[in-house]
Amino acid sequence: MSKYNSVISYVENVKFTSRKEANRYSGLLLLVRNGEIDDLKLQVKYPLVVNGIKICDYIADFTYTDLRTMQTVVEDVKGMKTPVYRLKYKLMKACHGIDILET
Repeated sequence: MSKYNSVISYVENVKFTSRKEANRYSGLLLLVRNGEIDDLKLQVKYPLVVNGIKICDYIADFTYTDLRTMQTVVEDVKGMKTPVYRLKYKLMKACHGIDILET
């Protein structure tokens, strides 16, 4: 058990820190198979740099291309929005112009 009561889960030999994240991955795999999304990646790191100074990294749970809109989606599976996550959410918008999709 983690400090947020999440349970480690596996989908197709991929380890996830929570059942919720594993379930979302299963759903995304179905979307890949149905041809709705492409280029599914896990744990993509984005450096958060302000005025040339690296503050930290944001690690997205998933990124993929939505084939209907041809947009790259950055997704985070949230159970609890910590203060650190809220700050990184704002930094992603400020540094990269990316709105994180929270599921």
